[in-house]
Amino acid sequence: MAQSQNGSGDLQSIPALLARNAAQFASATAYREKEFGIWQSWTWAETEKEIEALALGLINLGVNEGDFIAVIGRNRPYLYWSMVAAQSVGAVPVPLYQDANAEEMAYVMDHCGARVAIVEDQEQVDKVIDIQEQLHQFEHMIYVDQRGLRKYDHRQLHRFVDIQEQGRAAHYEFIDELKARRARLDYDSTCVMLYTSGTTGKPKGVVLSNRNVIETSKSSAAFDHLTQSEEILAYLPMAWVGDFIFSIGQAYWCGFCVNCPESADTMMTDLREIGPTYYFAPPRVFETQLTNVMIRMEDASPLKKRMFDHYMAHARKVGPDILDGKPVSAADRMKYQIGNVLVYGPLKNTLGFSRVRVGYTAGEAIGPEIFDFYRSLGINLKQLYGQTEATVFITAQPDGEVRSDTVGVPSPGVELKIAESGEVFYRSPGVFVEYYKNPESTASTKDAEGWVATGDAGFIEESTGHLRIIDRAKDVGKMADGSLFAPKYVENKLKFYPNILEAVVFGNGREECTAFINIDLSAVGNWAERNNIAYASYQELAAHPHVMDTIQSHVEEVNRSVAEDAMLSGCQVHRFVVLHKELDADDGELTRTRKVRRRIIEEKYADIIAALYDGSDKISTVTEVTYEDGRKGSIKATLEIRDARVLPVAPQKVAAE
Repeated sequence: MAQSQNGSGDLQSIPALLARNAAQFASATAYREKEFGIWQSWTWAETEKEIEALALGLINLGVNEGDFIAVIGRNRPYLYWSMVAAQSVGAVPVPLYQDANAEEMAYVMDHCGARVAIVEDQEQVDKVIDIQEQLHQFEHMIYVDQRGLRKYDHRQLHRFVDIQEQGRAAHYEFIDELKARRARLDYDSTCVMLYTSGTTGKPKGVVLSNRNVIETSKSSAAFDHLTQSEEILAYLPMAWVGDFIFSIGQAYWCGFCVNCPESADTMMTDLREIGPTYYFAPPRVFETQLTNVMIRMEDASPLKKRMFDHYMAHARKVGPDILDGKPVSAADRMKYQIGNVLVYGPLKNTLGFSRVRVGYTAGEAIGPEIFDFYRSLGINLKQLYGQTEATVFITAQPDGEVRSDTVGVPSPGVELKIAESGEVFYRSPGVFVEYYKNPESTASTKDAEGWVATGDAGFIEESTGHLRIIDRAKDVGKMADGSLFAPKYVENKLKFYPNILEAVVFGNGREECTAFINIDLSAVGNWAERNNIAYASYQELAAHPHVMDTIQSHVEEVNRSVAEDAMLSGCQVHRFVVLHKELDADDGELTRTRKVRRRIIEEKYADIIAALYDGSDKISTVTEVTYEDGRKGSIKATLEIRDARVLPVAPQKVAAE
């Protein structure tokens, strides 16, 4: 197995790992992709040949060492090969979010000076053509899917297969050059450049070296005992550091198989067919899956619903203890086994989690109730804490030490410290090289000794060594009475309810907390359908009196839960509004990884926030929106503002102790 390697030795680049895998695991499956309902597969030996042909084609096209190559599209073997081929010729791959709008795409490609773009299909080709005049160094575009592109001008536009064929034809002309470029790659060579999500401003280009990626992949694989026999499903954005580490870093270090679904629409079906053993998803995915389960149970027969509720109550009581190997009575264990046959097993199979040995969630905090739900089913779901600048891993939860209120202990090779301000700092082999063309931000984030400021507030438990994250340091504040304000804590509790898709809590420096709520259209729409309630739009359904009553009950339940925490009891939501539109990345309200851009929301909806605090019971507003084709429009709405019942706040002296 790959993990038995003593150190990295000559394996100091991803192309070197590819060569090792093609030799050691030649006939093992490296990639699968579902196309037209059929799984296609490539072995490691075949993968090496595909990547070599593309790399030779890139040299033939004039790609130089140090060039930047943009990679845009959904998760496909061809695009993963493109990143490794770029590395093979000494170029730097820069994956972009496939749903990025023209302005976002133009900024990244111009900032890095991409000479070449390798894209998936006509949609991405059109986007790049639209911004081509803004890109002064751009020369060539290569596309994978040729549908709709036959009549385009092909002077600078090339089919992926044609570049590979040209590479094969020029094999003897360029193979020595390719070998020389590969040989020059070492631990300090740039492996990839990934752009941050840009919650507070323009995205920054994070330069990660081979050392960052390989050392992190090696130590994290050892931490979770990953082997060459793992199966993963690659469905998260390729521009996100998590996907790069799981689908390239760890996959190439361990030699396991990366499976690419046919489309977002077939993802759940493909997940069930593959049955991954190692799975990663941000909280949003787990929230959506739980919502779908709850919707199905609402449609189930009364008998099935009672059985589900009965056995899930038992699972919450003993499931996590059984999973962690803690003592559980024989009677409880037997009842859990019966529940496994009747409920948990079929449910895990429906979710595609029957074979998951290690599951992770990260990106932002997951609601404790959601986290405990999956662990109660016997799914070894754990939390990790990381960021792009750390090459993902800062902390992770060891088996048997998994809790919903911590993010685990320092990952192998990582050092942690907490500043006087409460901000978390770390140092590790995964610490990024620099922000590209941004020495000021590099210096303010990473000091001379290699310590990196996370921007998150937290503390380390003395008894366990586990790190607890309170919130983003810039988001944590004080209420007017001096009590702690931590919005994410409350927002995650609200998002546990299937009816609530997103929540944004306000209150820093104020007497009370208030909230914006987005309903989940699939969950609430299902309720409307079952109750024969007609609605013409998201806005109409969100304003329905019964929906408002339901959301109010959820807010008040969360208030009861928050009131039990002495430190955060001041964060109860006093007033809320159900927004007339979903918060959207295209409107700048969320990042492409669906993190809330609080500052933009506060500016854009200042009139609604003012109404939440001035005692109004409704507010008329006009909001600019961006349609799918990029056109701008506006929607008008009159929103009802509701008061929510709150419990007495715990005395401040208790909170301070």
